[in-house]
Amino acid sequence: MCTFGCVKIASYNVNGIRSALSKGLGIWLEREQPDVLCLQEIKAEQSQVDTALFEHLGYRHFWHSAEKKGYSGVALLTRFEPARVVVGTGIDYIDREGRVIRADYGDRSYLSIYFPSGSSGDERQAVKMRFLDDIGDFLNRLRAERPHLVVCGDFNICHRPIDIHDPVRNATVSGFLPEERAWMDRFFSTGFADGFRLVVQEPHHYSWWTFRANARANNKGWRIDYTAVSDPLVSSVRAASIQPQAVHSDHCPVILELNASS
Repeated sequence: MCTFGCVKIASYNVNGIRSALSKGLGIWLEREQPDVLCLQEIKAEQSQVDTALFEHLGYRHFWHSAEKKGYSGVALLTRFEPARVVVGTGIDYIDREGRVIRADYGDRSYLSIYFPSGSSGDERQAVKMRFLDDIGDFLNRLRAERPHLVVCGDFNICHRPIDIHDPVRNATVSGFLPEERAWMDRFFSTGFADGFRLVVQEPHHYSWWTFRANARANNKGWRIDYTAVSDPLVSSVRAASIQPQAVHSDHCPVILELNASS
């Protein structure tokens, strides 16, 4: 938890919540105690997970699992009772894959979003580009209704060369394609800001590493996990960090601390 007057938000693609729990995710959670934890790629339904640990630590938990077993899915853990939890977007193909969940607290909303990967081929890349258009429209409509948004998640895109270990060789790879990066440019110039880059400007900060070629040990990674804030919350950002030492997944947690009131 933050000190008084602060809210600590964590976003974590756990690449299977059951696997992450077996690797010590609960120990990390007890130590870090985020006020809000946004999880992606949980790959499970709530009934398949022993949630007693979350409840013991004082968390309420909300789930949006994919229809396909062992695939995708998001969840949200919170120390505070939300005024409202909204599961999904109302967009059928997105909701079938369990990609969005939102919790409202007063005038703020926190979202956990898992953006598709396009790395498996042209068909999924096309789905990803469609998703970017649709989720962008969805977030802009939501922002008009609820201006104070925190959008957490695995975006599956590196925004700038500073966010990837080898921007030259990866220039034609899904996750760093010009059209994906152009979407990020628009997103971060029309109502949202990159919470991490509001605080940290140095290179070599990554949130995902391939399992191949000892990439994590050599810090040859990608920063594809974000804590984005809508413009009215920019002045509330206190701190931001990435925790590569947390090794429950091929991703690691990204942390944002905000003033408790806007």
